[in-house]
Amino acid sequence: MLDLLIVVAFIVYGLMSGLRARSKASQSLDEYFLAGRTIKGWRAGVSMAATQFAADTPLLVAGLVATAGVFAVWRLWIYGLAFLLLAWLFASNWRRAGVLTDAEVTRVRYSGRAVAPLRLFKAVYYGTVINCVVLAMVLVAAIRIAEVFLPWHEWLPAELYQVVASFIEASGIRLGESITGLDPITTSANNLISILLILVFTATYSITGGLRAVVQTDVMQFAVAMLGTVAYAWFVVDAAGGLGGLTDRVVELYGMEQASKLLSFSPPSNVGEAVLPFLVIVGMQWLFQMNSDGTGYLAQRSMACPTDREARIAGLVFTWLQILVRSLFWLAISIGLLVLYPFSPAEAGADGFTAAREALFVTGIDELMPPGLRGLMLVGLLAALASTVDTHLNWGASYWSNDVYRAVVAPKLLKREAKDKELVLVARISNVVILLIAMVIMANLGSIQTAWFISLLFGAGMGAVLVLRWLWERINLYSELAAMLVSLILAPVLLYYFGTDPGEEWIRLGLMSLITCAAAVLITFVTPRTDDATLQHFYRKVRPFGFWGRTAVLCGDQGRARGAFGSRVLAVVVTAVSLYSLLVGIGRLAFPPPEGGEWLSWLSLGVGLVLSPVWLRMALSDRFEQRPDPALGVAEAEHR
Repeated sequence: MLDLLIVVAFIVYGLMSGLRARSKASQSLDEYFLAGRTIKGWRAGVSMAATQFAADTPLLVAGLVATAGVFAVWRLWIYGLAFLLLAWLFASNWRRAGVLTDAEVTRVRYSGRAVAPLRLFKAVYYGTVINCVVLAMVLVAAIRIAEVFLPWHEWLPAELYQVVASFIEASGIRLGESITGLDPITTSANNLISILLILVFTATYSITGGLRAVVQTDVMQFAVAMLGTVAYAWFVVDAAGGLGGLTDRVVELYGMEQASKLLSFSPPSNVGEAVLPFLVIVGMQWLFQMNSDGTGYLAQRSMACPTDREARIAGLVFTWLQILVRSLFWLAISIGLLVLYPFSPAEAGADGFTAAREALFVTGIDELMPPGLRGLMLVGLLAALASTVDTHLNWGASYWSNDVYRAVVAPKLLKREAKDKELVLVARISNVVILLIAMVIMANLGSIQTAWFISLLFGAGMGAVLVLRWLWERINLYSELAAMLVSLILAPVLLYYFGTDPGEEWIRLGLMSLITCAAAVLITFVTPRTDDATLQHFYRKVRPFGFWGRTAVLCGDQGRARGAFGSRVLAVVVTAVSLYSLLVGIGRLAFPPPEGGEWLSWLSLGVGLVLSPVWLRMALSDRFEQRPDPALGVAEAEHR
């Protein structure tokens, strides 16, 4: 009963948030999708972290630690570099661009007849294809959580439940493979009911309240998710014998060599040549990906902040919560589960081992946590799911209403300018349509895996150009089109020759990144520049950093862009060293490697602590504030 009350309280809070924000959200697209650009930096940062918490990510970490050790989690941690680039370089650019979506940046950054088609393509691709597939994959991952905690066949009246079961049987839909021993029909019926209820709840406050309601609920959802995670980590570590003896228990169960591999934060000595592909992937994937400059909901949160400083704070809060705070507790849970649910070498090599270890994250909640706290953790996982779903609905709808309806449908087909309330109505309808598309994809996810791999490779091809368009004035419309075209052609070719084998991923990623980057740069030099008027307007409005010498001279602002770029890169480096030093230092002290090396743990911790006040002072100072230069003729009001 206590578990149920916690769930009900969570639902009521979310619905009330949507209703409270409904009036303001209905005024305009700016209010609906950017909350009137009034979101405080710390709230925007927590909202980003809540979205990326996701219900499936802790399961992924548990699987990575069991199959390849702590070192494998660097595949997730390395994205902190991209997040810091967003915080120090791109967040202020996004905010000052004065756009509503990342697709709209093409309008203010490029010139030429293909600008409108490129904007429309990006809106459809990111807002529908990528958005709906990611949403579907999150929902499928959430099924493993729902199955354990939401046995609807035991709760609902038999007659009512039979209606759902009959639909499942007649339609042939299969939602997930049972981890509790239920038959496929019952499993799918339970999961369908769970997903529908979660989606109705999430869509209700997201559709009514817009981004303001999304951020408000995200803050609460992240707090609940972290409280549940901390409680779960406590019970897991306690059941495993306490933090002090965790390493010894791992050594007893798996032997010194395997324990060293499982607990190592650096490449284990016994991995041999396998470390090279891993390092290639880790070294490239944070930059060569479709969100390398924050494109998507991270940019949306940055644009919703009122000042450059708040946008920078949002990126930093997000990065530290995401990489350090959240990760340490997930590591405690994952390592504790190694002790509580040991496995043999034979089991580790069996099919389905990774999925089984991921499922243990959920099983442990059910078996180790008492009532009340179990309900808190369930709500935490549901909150993680809800915060991901609400963001994808709101973000996807922004493309449909702003870049499709307002930019194309209204002026081209209806021959008029769209009104504010009309656009908000389109936005709300778009939420529902996106949800329906995602559910159709969810039911057929197994048949689109190849398409998803193509999408990931496509993103790898786009990453460098997305970053360069902010840093280098020479990048033009054709640069981005070339990267897109080469990516679309090369992705299926690479998959044909190298397949989807994870062992070949480093080759696929490396070739895609190098070829598309080379093609984009080559096309840049053989095609016309973006016209000077567009570049000057963009420079005056956004005040970008980097290699904008020619445009800066035309605007009478020599030398600022490159100097500002250097100071921000330094800030990224200092913050990154501090972040990763603290992660390794605290992690190694909490879960010491069996071979020793305590001095390295304390050194890492010391470096991280010494550098912390340095980047913090830089973040809060006025040094990085970009006040408008009267000589450039742009008022701050234009950037808001």
